[in-house]
Amino acid sequence: MTENTENTQRQNPVTGPVLVTSGTGKTGRRVVERLAARGLRVRAGSRDGAVAFDWTDPSGWEAALTGAEAAYIAYYPDLAAPGAPEAMAEFGAVARRCGVRRLVLLSGRGEPQAVVAEEALRSSAGDAELTVLRSAFFAQNFSEGALADGVHLGEVVFPAGTTAEPFVDADDLADVVVAVLCGEAGAGEVHELTGPRPLTFAEAVAALTAATGRQVRYVAVTEDQYSSMLIDFGVPDAEADMLAELFTFLLDGHNATVTDGVKRVLGRDPKPFAVFASEAAQDGAWGGA
Repeated sequence: MTENTENTQRQNPVTGPVLVTSGTGKTGRRVVERLAARGLRVRAGSRDGAVAFDWTDPSGWEAALTGAEAAYIAYYPDLAAPGAPEAMAEFGAVARRCGVRRLVLLSGRGEPQAVVAEEALRSSAGDAELTVLRSAFFAQNFSEGALADGVHLGEVVFPAGTTAEPFVDADDLADVVVAVLCGEAGAGEVHELTGPRPLTFAEAVAALTAATGRQVRYVAVTEDQYSSMLIDFGVPDAEADMLAELFTFLLDGHNATVTDGVKRVLGRDPKPFAVFASEAAQDGAWGGA
């Protein structure tokens, strides 16, 4: 990015409204809180909220985007999922018709199929400025996501083997999203976001044990075993297979390196996993010791 481009972004800051898709989700609600704290008009899109937005129902997208100046795009279930490129192409076309000028897309790090969806959005969004945030696994998956119950019960089951992952804090990611949406830094680029160092799942679980005072152990399973477990919990077969295959692929070691993406945008180091674990425990994420 050139100095002239950065100056242009600062001279044309987003003032709102900003659509936040999946506005009650892990990253979306954090982005909503931060934008609102800045006094920006925010539309928190969700299936049942005041601003109706459903990734399975494109008929409502134009109403959510009309008059919006920018949008944060967090696609469910994952940009690598079947149908994601088509959804991104349609979303980009609607955003272009509505005159949205700045888009920030949450993507997955090291996911070739997610890149296909990224390009579908880029191709359809016209002149809109697109920033792509390719994120590592969220630390908050252990406190708010599918792994939280396992931590509470003392056993985290996942198909990660002994591979290390540089878990990124969702608060750091939300700070990056807001900085980019507001044109403060890094807009129009592709950023890979990670935490400060890679940890195996066993090491992450050990940090959770230390933070909670409760013994938590990690149990490695195969792709097929994890898919079967998800199905037993009520996840549809196709989605369970897709997630198990995706996690196994992502945790084969190709994402184990650390990047400086958070620092490049925010000018500070990302939050260590141990700090996340301590803060989450203090906030009662797992119901106390």
